[in-house]
Amino acid sequence: MLSSSLVGSLTPGYGAYTAFKAAVETLVKILAKELKGTGITANCVAPGPIATEMFFDGRTEEMVKKAIEQCPHGRLGETKDVAPVVGFLATDASEWINGQVIRVNGGYV
Repeated sequence: MLSSSLVGSLTPGYGAYTAFKAAVETLVKILAKELKGTGITANCVAPGPIATEMFFDGRTEEMVKKAIEQCPHGRLGETKDVAPVVGFLATDASEWINGQVIRVNGGYV
């Protein structure tokens, strides 16, 4: 499943969105236990600010700059930063990772 690093940052103005994503994170942890014995794992990837149309939509240049300043890497994430983590979780090599929320955010949170 996908969540958001906003759950960890608790940023004002994103209450409803963050609450929904927090529910997703909780669901993953419960699913990991409910799927016991099936060989199916349940995990959640929670990206930070990623340079996508969704991120830029409705944000001013100042808001984007602030998001960049909050990241230790000094840039927005890109889809290529997140995709390998999602891909790894879809392989058998990740079978011992279960019920986890992996924040892929460059240190944002």
